[in-house]
Amino acid sequence: MVQLTALTHEVLSAILKTIDEGIHVVNTEGKTIFYNEVAARHDGMDVKEVQGKHLLDAFPSLTPNSSTLLRVIKTGKPIYNQTQVYVNMHGKQIDTINTTLPIFLDKEIIGAVEIAKDYSRIKQLAESLLDLQRNVNKNTKKKTSKKVKYTLHDLKSVNPAFLSTKDEAGRLAKSDSPILVYGESGTGKELFVQGIHHASFRGDGPFIAQNCAAIPETLLESILFGTAKGSYTGAVERKGLFELADGGTLFLDELHTMPIELQAKLLRVLEDGMVRRVGSSQNISVDVRVIAAMNVHPNTALQSQKLRSDLYYRLNVFTFSLLPIRERKEDILFLTNYFIELFNKTLNKRIHGVEQRVEAFFLNHPWPGNVRELKHTIEYMMNICDDEILQLKDLPIMMKQQAAGIENSENNLSLRRNVEELENQLIDTALKQSAGNINQAAKLLEIPRQTLQYKIKKLRE
Repeated sequence: MVQLTALTHEVLSAILKTIDEGIHVVNTEGKTIFYNEVAARHDGMDVKEVQGKHLLDAFPSLTPNSSTLLRVIKTGKPIYNQTQVYVNMHGKQIDTINTTLPIFLDKEIIGAVEIAKDYSRIKQLAESLLDLQRNVNKNTKKKTSKKVKYTLHDLKSVNPAFLSTKDEAGRLAKSDSPILVYGESGTGKELFVQGIHHASFRGDGPFIAQNCAAIPETLLESILFGTAKGSYTGAVERKGLFELADGGTLFLDELHTMPIELQAKLLRVLEDGMVRRVGSSQNISVDVRVIAAMNVHPNTALQSQKLRSDLYYRLNVFTFSLLPIRERKEDILFLTNYFIELFNKTLNKRIHGVEQRVEAFFLNHPWPGNVRELKHTIEYMMNICDDEILQLKDLPIMMKQQAAGIENSENNLSLRRNVEELENQLIDTALKQSAGNINQAAKLLEIPRQTLQYKIKKLRE
């Protein structure tokens, strides 16, 4: 067997120790030849307890088949993003996501390296949230109160197109067909979806919301569909979100971040209303209305292959597009006044509105964060304002700088000064395009060569 030289091993160890990931290297015999501190923290071990020992001695719950390192040594093929659950020699259960690669030297395999990410805490948190949600559902089953905070009435607007969208949502809420909602961040997608659930026949049923981007890919499947006992080491019988939402609505936000393989399983549930827990062969019938939302345009998601076309067409029974606030100008000042009244009550203030310069700035601001950004802006201004109306000086610092820049440009209306600045810019551009050739630059500017020379001379004085 080809061996690493002492110098090579020393250099390799020094490099690997600087990496902020769990690194575990074994030779072809399965003995650990490198194991860094990060990996030791993940595994609840001391480096000395693993270094130089056979893998199965340090982690007795693993077998030649379940160990990704030993499998890679055997097959010579890499394994990417593989979930591994095992117990260390102290009896502690460890959950990691591993990428395991064979190490070749002159076409001969000499070992394997594993890069591991610990997601035990994330998994515990996700499972705790599921348990909490299940307990909440149990405790509220006998109650007739709604499970959502918002109704469609809470979507404030005077924009005709937006009001029409609200009316249509209210009519279609009675259907059980899936819905797809598209809107930029901050347009109120979850509030809109809660309003639909409230207006539906499922309004007294559970409303479960899950952001698909907030959970690691390897956990999302078990979160959605649940787990069967023994599906992996330490797994217990656990309901997923589909079962928890039975009789109600499941809202899946940022659908386009869901792995393509998982989208196929979601499509099957939409088609036949049956879920199968991870590790189980039994199908469970669920009665759930699925509403999905995206903050990128569906066509963009389809073209970039982040959304399956068959899933899109299944969800696209009813589609709603929530306009960004910059496209409904009348709502900017309407919502400004609405939020002022709201914060007057919560902050015990008596602000009567905004000055004209603030109105003008608000109407021209692009509001990339939409209604959420407007609300937070008003909240900030209300907290620091000591006058009866909100003024430019009360704006958040970044907006204050933008407003000052706009005012300076608007106040500079000198025709002669602006014409001179434009002329200088054109001359500079022409000289750059002609690589400093006066004749060519003069032709580009369509002026005599002598005139250009005179103007350049004035610029340099």
